[in-house]
Amino acid sequence: MKRYLAWFGAGLLAAALAGCGPAGREAGGQSGTTVRYPLTVENCGVDVRVGEAPSRAMIVNSAPLQYLSSLGVLDRLGSRAGKFPPEYYSEQTLAAVGRVPSLTDRLGSDGHLKISTEAIIAREPDLLLGLPEGVTRESLAAAGIPVLLEPSFCPDGIKDPGYETIFSQMRLYGEVFDRRARAEQAVADLRKRIKTVEAGLTGRQGRKVAVLWPYRGEGTVGAYGSRSMATPQLETLGARNVFADVDKRVFEVSMEELLRRDPDTIVLLHTDGTDEEIKQALLDIPGAKDLRAVRNGAVTVQLFNFTEPPTPLVLDGLERLAAYLKGK
Repeated sequence: MKRYLAWFGAGLLAAALAGCGPAGREAGGQSGTTVRYPLTVENCGVDVRVGEAPSRAMIVNSAPLQYLSSLGVLDRLGSRAGKFPPEYYSEQTLAAVGRVPSLTDRLGSDGHLKISTEAIIAREPDLLLGLPEGVTRESLAAAGIPVLLEPSFCPDGIKDPGYETIFSQMRLYGEVFDRRARAEQAVADLRKRIKTVEAGLTGRQGRKVAVLWPYRGEGTVGAYGSRSMATPQLETLGARNVFADVDKRVFEVSMEELLRRDPDTIVLLHTDGTDEEIKQALLDIPGAKDLRAVRNGAVTVQLFNFTEPPTPLVLDGLERLAAYLKGK
């Protein structure tokens, strides 16, 4: 399927903007912790060479932003493209992003960013975070621009995504930006949040949940399977993804199949639009009103990055879903 779908507080941001010190130097780090450049890291099975600590990175996907916020390196962004929904981030993070020049926020109906290779190269970024549709690593490599992707967006995806995917990616960014100590602290904080959610689980576990993407205006819906972060996220909540037996990240599913699996709860993901518009996109599909979750009013809407791909924002989504399910 060609269409891939598309907290830290003021103290941490202050450290990012005022306490970084020289580029490539771990803030507050001891001797021996500084990364040596040029640095080569593996991403999507490709060796990526980073010549120096990034100081004018370009971000073209909202997913990596929380990593950068956690590591205190938002001041290393030189340009951006795409949408960064305010619901994802703290006021301080949004303020920092707002100061970064934007090339475009134009998205297609499928949620994909519309930007050319030439527009990216013209900004001369020293690192690109994300890869818009139609832009290739090879074309950017020829211009000396390294690329880092989220694992879910790699050509082969992730066989078995989970929280360790998030921890590994945090450490990857920590190495590239020379913030390894910050990365380890961020991983420890994420682990604590997962344990807090698990400790707060109450009754009604074992419910069947479908995580879906309604294609607005097309009368079809995508479902998230075992290769998506939806499955481990639901497992943490004591729930079961009804499509966990499908060895895919996301795939188009018929209403007949959805009715056959008949989930107790439905989570609708999106990148744009109101909750009512997203729900209506599902209800417009013939047969949707016969779903148990629809009949019982157990349909909730969640912004895409709160479930996919594996990033720290998944922990925000986990906490939101835990609160929703607790009230049902």
